[in-house]
Amino acid sequence: MTELESLRLALRHQGPAPEASVPELTEAAAAAGLLDVAYCKLDSPVGPLLLAATPAGLVRIAYLDDGQEDAVLQDVAARVSPRVLSAPRRLDRPRRELDEYFGGRRHTFELPLDWQLMSNFGRRVLEATAAIPYGSVSTYSEVATVAGSPRGSRAAGNALGANPLPIVLPCHRVLRAGGNLGGYTGGVDRKRALLAIERGQAV
Repeated sequence: MTELESLRLALRHQGPAPEASVPELTEAAAAAGLLDVAYCKLDSPVGPLLLAATPAGLVRIAYLDDGQEDAVLQDVAARVSPRVLSAPRRLDRPRRELDEYFGGRRHTFELPLDWQLMSNFGRRVLEATAAIPYGSVSTYSEVATVAGSPRGSRAAGNALGANPLPIVLPCHRVLRAGGNLGGYTGGVDRKRALLAIERGQAV
Protein backbone atom coordinates (compact mmCIF):
# COMPACT_ATOMS: atom_id res chain seq x y z
CA MET A 1 0.00 0.00 0.00
CA THR A 2 1.41 3.40 -0.96
CA GLU A 3 1.69 6.33 1.49
CA LEU A 4 -1.11 8.09 -0.35
CA GLU A 5 -3.35 5.02 -0.14
CA SER A 6 -2.65 4.78 3.59
CA LEU A 7 -3.48 8.44 3.97
CA ARG A 8 -6.70 8.02 1.97
CA LEU A 9 -7.81 5.25 4.35
CA ALA A 10 -6.94 7.36 7.40
CA LEU A 11 -8.91 10.31 6.07
CA ARG A 12 -12.01 8.17 5.58
CA HIS A 13 -12.34 7.73 9.35
CA GLN A 14 -15.14 9.61 11.07
CA GLY A 15 -12.70 11.82 12.87
CA PRO A 16 -9.47 13.72 12.31
CA ALA A 17 -6.56 11.80 10.88
CA PRO A 18 -3.37 11.41 12.91
CA GLU A 19 -0.78 14.08 12.52
CA ALA A 20 1.23 13.69 9.32
CA SER A 21 4.78 12.58 10.02
CA VAL A 22 6.16 14.16 6.84
CA PRO A 23 5.09 17.31 4.95
CA GLU A 24 4.97 15.31 1.72
CA LEU A 25 1.91 13.41 2.97
CA THR A 26 0.09 16.67 3.57
CA GLU A 27 0.90 17.94 0.09
CA ALA A 28 -0.10 14.60 -1.42
CA ALA A 29 -3.40 14.73 0.43
CA ALA A 30 -4.06 18.26 -0.81
CA ALA A 31 -3.14 17.38 -4.38
CA ALA A 32 -5.48 14.37 -4.26
CA GLY A 33 -8.35 16.46 -2.88
CA LEU A 34 -8.22 14.67 0.46
CA LEU A 35 -7.31 17.61 2.70
CA ASP A 36 -10.38 19.69 3.53
CA VAL A 37 -9.19 21.14 6.84
CA ALA A 38 -5.60 21.93 7.79
CA TYR A 39 -4.79 22.64 11.43
CA CYS A 40 -1.90 23.55 13.67
CA LYS A 41 -1.22 24.68 17.23
CA LEU A 42 0.16 28.04 18.26
CA ASP A 43 1.56 29.16 21.60
CA SER A 44 0.33 32.59 22.65
CA PRO A 45 0.29 34.92 25.67
CA VAL A 46 -3.28 33.74 26.39
CA GLY A 47 -2.43 30.05 26.19
CA PRO A 48 -2.15 27.50 23.39
CA LEU A 49 -4.44 27.94 20.40
CA LEU A 50 -5.62 25.55 17.71
CA LEU A 51 -6.02 27.09 14.25
CA ALA A 52 -7.96 25.36 11.47
CA ALA A 53 -8.44 26.47 7.88
CA THR A 54 -10.25 25.28 4.78
CA PRO A 55 -9.36 26.34 1.22
CA ALA A 56 -11.82 29.23 1.74
CA GLY A 57 -9.98 30.59 4.77
CA LEU A 58 -9.57 30.38 8.52
CA VAL A 59 -12.55 28.49 9.94
CA ARG A 60 -11.72 27.91 13.63
CA ILE A 61 -9.59 29.27 16.44
CA ALA A 62 -9.92 27.45 19.73
CA TYR A 63 -8.37 27.93 23.14
CA LEU A 64 -6.73 24.67 24.19
CA ASP A 65 -7.20 24.07 27.85
CA ASP A 66 -6.26 20.65 29.28
CA GLY A 67 -7.51 17.79 27.16
CA GLN A 68 -9.47 19.92 24.71
CA GLU A 69 -7.51 19.35 21.52
CA ASP A 70 -9.21 16.07 20.63
CA ALA A 71 -12.64 17.51 21.37
CA VAL A 72 -12.00 20.55 19.15
CA LEU A 73 -10.75 18.36 16.29
CA GLN A 74 -13.74 16.04 16.61
CA ASP A 75 -16.06 19.05 16.46
CA VAL A 76 -14.32 20.38 13.35
CA ALA A 77 -14.47 16.93 11.75
CA ALA A 78 -18.19 16.66 12.48
CA ARG A 79 -19.17 20.18 11.44
CA VAL A 80 -16.79 20.90 8.56
CA SER A 81 -15.24 17.69 7.19
CA PRO A 82 -13.64 14.51 8.56
CA ARG A 83 -10.68 15.14 6.25
CA VAL A 84 -8.63 16.98 8.87
CA LEU A 85 -4.86 16.91 8.90
CA SER A 86 -2.06 18.66 10.79
CA ALA A 87 -0.49 21.00 8.23
CA PRO A 88 1.27 23.92 9.95
CA ARG A 89 2.78 25.33 6.76
CA ARG A 90 -0.71 25.90 5.37
CA LEU A 91 -1.41 28.19 8.33
CA ASP A 92 1.75 30.29 8.11
CA ARG A 93 -0.18 33.51 7.41
CA PRO A 94 -2.65 33.21 10.31
CA ARG A 95 0.18 32.28 12.65
CA ARG A 96 2.23 35.27 11.51
CA GLU A 97 -0.65 37.74 11.84
CA LEU A 98 -1.56 36.43 15.30
CA ASP A 99 2.07 36.67 16.43
CA GLU A 100 2.13 40.26 15.17
CA TYR A 101 -1.12 41.01 17.02
CA PHE A 102 0.17 39.60 20.29
CA GLY A 103 3.37 41.60 19.82
CA GLY A 104 1.39 44.82 19.41
CA ARG A 105 2.49 45.21 15.79
CA ARG A 106 -0.85 44.40 14.11
CA HIS A 107 -4.15 46.16 14.76
CA THR A 108 -6.20 44.71 11.88
CA PHE A 109 -6.32 41.15 10.57
CA GLU A 110 -6.26 40.66 6.82
CA LEU A 111 -7.01 36.96 6.65
CA PRO A 112 -9.50 35.20 4.38
CA LEU A 113 -12.21 33.70 6.58
CA ASP A 114 -14.53 30.74 6.15
CA TRP A 115 -17.86 31.74 7.77
CA GLN A 116 -19.61 28.37 7.53
CA LEU A 117 -19.75 27.73 11.29
CA MET A 118 -21.89 30.84 11.87
CA SER A 119 -25.60 31.44 11.42
CA ASN A 120 -26.75 34.41 9.34
CA PHE A 121 -27.45 36.46 12.46
CA GLY A 122 -24.24 35.28 14.08
CA ARG A 123 -22.28 36.44 11.08
CA ARG A 124 -23.92 39.87 11.18
CA VAL A 125 -23.08 40.18 14.88
CA LEU A 126 -19.48 39.12 14.32
CA GLU A 127 -19.08 41.43 11.33
CA ALA A 128 -20.31 44.27 13.54
CA THR A 129 -17.82 43.17 16.20
CA ALA A 130 -14.98 43.15 13.67
CA ALA A 131 -15.72 46.83 12.96
CA ILE A 132 -14.91 47.84 16.56
CA PRO A 133 -11.51 49.57 16.33
CA TYR A 134 -8.44 48.08 17.97
CA GLY A 135 -8.21 49.22 21.58
CA SER A 136 -11.86 50.30 21.69
CA VAL A 137 -14.91 48.59 23.18
CA SER A 138 -18.63 48.43 22.50
CA THR A 139 -21.68 46.97 24.26
CA TYR A 140 -23.91 44.00 23.51
CA SER A 141 -26.77 46.39 22.78
CA GLU A 142 -24.72 48.47 20.36
CA VAL A 143 -23.51 45.39 18.50
CA ALA A 144 -27.05 44.01 18.28
CA THR A 145 -28.25 47.31 16.85
CA VAL A 146 -25.54 47.37 14.19
CA ALA A 147 -26.42 43.75 13.35
CA GLY A 148 -30.03 44.83 12.68
CA SER A 149 -31.68 43.65 15.90
CA PRO A 150 -31.85 46.55 18.40
CA ARG A 151 -33.69 44.41 20.97
CA GLY A 152 -31.46 41.41 20.43
CA SER A 153 -28.80 41.96 23.08
CA ARG A 154 -29.24 38.48 24.53
CA ALA A 155 -29.14 36.86 21.07
CA ALA A 156 -26.06 38.91 20.24
CA GLY A 157 -24.43 37.69 23.43
CA ASN A 158 -25.19 34.10 22.44
CA ALA A 159 -23.69 34.67 18.98
CA LEU A 160 -20.56 36.15 20.53
CA GLY A 161 -20.32 33.22 22.93
CA ALA A 162 -20.39 30.84 19.95
CA ASN A 163 -17.75 32.81 18.01
CA PRO A 164 -15.63 30.20 16.18
CA LEU A 165 -12.89 32.74 15.45
CA PRO A 166 -12.09 34.58 18.68
CA ILE A 167 -9.32 37.20 18.59
CA VAL A 168 -9.59 37.61 14.80
CA LEU A 169 -13.30 38.42 15.23
CA PRO A 170 -12.76 40.39 18.43
CA CYS A 171 -15.69 39.52 20.67
CA HIS A 172 -13.43 40.42 23.61
CA ARG A 173 -14.13 44.08 22.74
CA VAL A 174 -17.82 43.74 23.64
CA LEU A 175 -18.75 44.60 27.24
CA ARG A 176 -21.92 44.88 29.23
CA ALA A 177 -23.50 48.29 29.64
CA GLY A 178 -21.67 50.08 32.44
CA GLY A 179 -18.31 48.56 31.55
CA ASN A 180 -18.66 45.13 33.19
CA LEU A 181 -16.58 42.63 31.22
CA GLY A 182 -19.40 40.12 30.75
CA GLY A 183 -18.63 36.58 29.59
CA TYR A 184 -16.13 35.28 27.09
CA THR A 185 -15.67 31.99 25.26
CA GLY A 186 -12.11 31.65 26.57
CA GLY A 187 -12.89 32.84 30.08
CA VAL A 188 -12.92 36.32 31.58
CA ASP A 189 -9.18 36.23 32.37
CA ARG A 190 -8.39 35.85 28.68
CA LYS A 191 -10.80 38.64 27.81
CA ARG A 192 -9.08 40.91 30.29
CA ALA A 193 -5.65 39.90 28.91
CA LEU A 194 -6.63 40.66 25.30
CA LEU A 195 -7.95 44.08 26.27
CA ALA A 196 -4.70 44.70 28.14
CA ILE A 197 -2.65 43.76 25.06
CA GLU A 198 -4.61 46.31 23.04
CA ARG A 199 -3.89 48.96 25.67
CA GLY A 200 -0.19 48.22 25.36
CA GLN A 201 0.01 46.61 28.79
CA ALA A 202 2.06 43.53 29.67
CA VAL A 203 0.09 40.31 30.07
